[in-house]
Amino acid sequence: MSAQKKTVKKKAPQKRRASKKTRVALDSKKVAIASACVCAFCVLLLAVSALFSSRRQEAERPLLVEREVPQAKAEVVETPQSKSKEDFKVPPKPERAETPLAKIEKEVNGNDGAKKNSASKKTEENSQNESSKQVAKNSLPPPKKSEKKSDEKNDASKNQSFAAPQDFGFPPASKDAVLCVVFDDGGQNVAQLKRCIALPFPVTVAVLPRLAHSKECAALVRQSGNEVILHQPMQAINLGVNPGEGAILPQMSGGEIAATLSQNIAELAPISGINNHEGSLITEDEVKVGFVLETVHQKGIYFLDSRTSSATKIPSVAMEMGFSYFQRDIFLDNEKSRENILNELKRGVEIANRQGFVIMIGHVWSAEILPSVLEEVYPELKKKGYRFSTVSNSGAQRK
Repeated sequence: MSAQKKTVKKKAPQKRRASKKTRVALDSKKVAIASACVCAFCVLLLAVSALFSSRRQEAERPLLVEREVPQAKAEVVETPQSKSKEDFKVPPKPERAETPLAKIEKEVNGNDGAKKNSASKKTEENSQNESSKQVAKNSLPPPKKSEKKSDEKNDASKNQSFAAPQDFGFPPASKDAVLCVVFDDGGQNVAQLKRCIALPFPVTVAVLPRLAHSKECAALVRQSGNEVILHQPMQAINLGVNPGEGAILPQMSGGEIAATLSQNIAELAPISGINNHEGSLITEDEVKVGFVLETVHQKGIYFLDSRTSSATKIPSVAMEMGFSYFQRDIFLDNEKSRENILNELKRGVEIANRQGFVIMIGHVWSAEILPSVLEEVYPELKKKGYRFSTVSNSGAQRK
């Protein structure tokens, strides 16, 4: 019994080992089979995919060719020859219904088309097209181009004549700036004087005494509503300069000076004041200046220093005597040119904005240019706040 038990115990492990080996062998076979199947399946997939890709490429090649063919056809349609044929089939519009400008543009376009057709083969249809265009070109009347140019020139001249007023660049007025314009040397020419007193703002005219038109000019100035003063001749430093009739000379006494002034004032009366014509020698003489200012004060009129000399004694003598006086700030036409007058006007405007007023002297003999420039700038100056006045109403007297 014990022996049998032992044998049984020994056989039992053998059976277990055998069963385990069999189980392991079965697992390895399954794995091998499964891996073989997977490999076969992968190879099959690769083969199928390669086959499909090659067929797909072969199938796409005809499509690319078919797509390229219409493009080539489109390029053939766009050639200049085909365009010229289409142009030839469409009849041109009648020239009579078009404007001259449209005809000229069509002629230019026709020339461009002819250049294109000459680059291509000349067929019978192209030659006919060119001949028809040449006929249309020759049918255009050549004078119309010159008429168009002349019309453009006329339109340009019209635009210039109706152009907006020029902006002279004057600054806005400050301190209620007053502008006074004085015309010297009146009495020599009536026509020139009329141009000066026709300005749209008040002016002061200084008339020379003892001339053929002195009284007439003084009367015209008063009738125009402007201010008349005596343009009193005085001797200049240059003794070779003749100051004219009724002048104050260096050898005159105080009584002679007073008598000369009284006679000149009576000739042009009523007047508002006097200013000196030339007189650089007299205005530098304190004694002579004293006699002049005393007579002016007695007549109840003012004295305007033309400042023909920077060494004038008018300010100092007037201060000593307690008299007020006026003083020139600008000469407008020492150089008779439009540019110079405009520059002097701008200087005058600056002075007026600084001190509240400016006295600017021009001359009647500048009538062909000075009044026209003043008339041009007047609207802008008025718009920017400047006031125009005669000397007596300007408030520019100095004490």
